[in-house]
Amino acid sequence: MTEETPGFEEKPDVPSGATPDDAESKAVPQEGAAPAGDGAADPGLVAQLDQVRTALGERTADLQRLQAEYQNYRRRVERDRITVKEIAIANLLTELLPVIDDIGRAREHGELVGGFKSVAESLETVAAKMGLQAFGKEGEPFDPTIHEALMHSYAPDVTETTCVAILQPGYRIGERTIRPARVAVAEPQPGAQAVKEESAEAADDKESGGPDEG
Repeated sequence: MTEETPGFEEKPDVPSGATPDDAESKAVPQEGAAPAGDGAADPGLVAQLDQVRTALGERTADLQRLQAEYQNYRRRVERDRITVKEIAIANLLTELLPVIDDIGRAREHGELVGGFKSVAESLETVAAKMGLQAFGKEGEPFDPTIHEALMHSYAPDVTETTCVAILQPGYRIGERTIRPARVAVAEPQPGAQAVKEESAEAADDKESGGPDEG
């Protein structure tokens, strides 16, 4: 075994033909040399970064547009689903209206008794749960959008066209009318309004003591 000589320091490896001073000069940075990474950025990298940012912005806008279109599509599908459901219910209840009319006539004549009464009331309950509502009352003003006049007459005691009899009730589902109410209407008697106005003027004159005398 060989013993290390005290005080011996290892020298860096020096290539053949080079002096120790050359190795030291390579190890020590020269003054004025720019450290690695400093200096102006590569223009090519800057251009690529701008392209990536532009592409990212475009993809983000596309994603937002697709998301908005999908939300609109979902709303349209839900709206169409509700509309189809309402139409199906309206068609079904329209077919049942003659049966419901028969039940109403049987009730008016006192024939709604026994098991038939129970079945009829069950049918009316189911129809009501599905949204069927009857309308049409005597004494209400005639509305051509929800009433169908089958009979017409004049009456001195009405001031506008009025439903004086409900011949067949109307039905609606929500705001949708599936059958107008069939009614008999009465209009004010021709000339009756003028007579009423003259009578009212005469009564006013009588209360005020008559016309002023010259």
